[in-house]
Amino acid sequence: MKVGILGATGAVGQKFIRLLQGHPWFEIEALGASERSAGKKYKQAANWIEDVVLPESVKEMTVKNCDPAEFDKVDFVFSGLDSSVAGDIEKAFASAGIPVISNAKNYRQDPTVPLLIPEINPDHTELIKTQTFSKDGSGWIVTNPNCVAVPLSIALKPLHDVFGIDSLILTTMQAVSGAGYPGVASLDILGNVVPYISGEEPKVGPEARKLLSTLEGTDLKKPDFAVQATATRVPTINGHMISATVKFKNTPADIEEVKAAYANWKNPIELLDLPFAPKELYKLHEEEKYPQPRLHADWENGMQLHLGRLRKAEVFDVSFVAMAHNTIRGAAGGAILNAELLVKKGFLK
Repeated sequence: MKVGILGATGAVGQKFIRLLQGHPWFEIEALGASERSAGKKYKQAANWIEDVVLPESVKEMTVKNCDPAEFDKVDFVFSGLDSSVAGDIEKAFASAGIPVISNAKNYRQDPTVPLLIPEINPDHTELIKTQTFSKDGSGWIVTNPNCVAVPLSIALKPLHDVFGIDSLILTTMQAVSGAGYPGVASLDILGNVVPYISGEEPKVGPEARKLLSTLEGTDLKKPDFAVQATATRVPTINGHMISATVKFKNTPADIEEVKAAYANWKNPIELLDLPFAPKELYKLHEEEKYPQPRLHADWENGMQLHLGRLRKAEVFDVSFVAMAHNTIRGAAGGAILNAELLVKKGFLK
């Protein structure tokens, strides 16, 4: 399939380009960016920050305006656009009959737009059928969640299914790559922790609740658990860590019952043979010093969820840490997996 990338010169757009090299289903057909970059060769327009050489397949491509008329040869687009411009542009593409798989926040809480993690809520793709961006339904939008809501919701899913979540308190330790480029000033982050990330904390609860919703007809029945989140920036490069303490509606007998919830969980996409899906979604680390971002973020091509410090809590019921690669599982890689699922479900043809 021929794909376009919107926001191709930015950090997320560059990650899309890197991850799509050699993909068995998708081939990059068009790159879009701002008017400042449009008309230039990609190698001239982009300040390449990935830790691999700029791929030959894109360096000579001419960057286009993010205008549907210039993307007439694509089957769908990935959007790595900044939220300040994503809303109108993504709507224009969907209205023109070009499906959009977005990394931006603009449509995440739209009741007709799936907020999607394939292993967690693949049935939410049915919401696409309720969208009215294009008259014939050929254009639509699917989003992937915030880079913290992804590991949190994956970590909570088996527990919510078995015990039901009542409330949770969490603190995030978010890597600098999550701030994009140029990101956080070096004098702010080196040897330091910044205890606040603007706009981050309000996303976590609503997105987790939407992800863990039950689809009833064309409506989502959302769980009612409360979330108290504190988002911090720490001097790691890749891999967002979460420390969470959870209260359940049905208290587990012991920690072994909690471990069993993960061990017995059935992956709904296991048999779909999606190229970007990890062979094992959950890695439960028994050693107390694990997981660690530097050691584990890249496991399973950056698509695995790492759990550790799983223990009975003195306050609430259970505490754990969870970690995943923020720019792969939590951004571009997650969006690519969404596209693969949408191919299998017949929404992308």
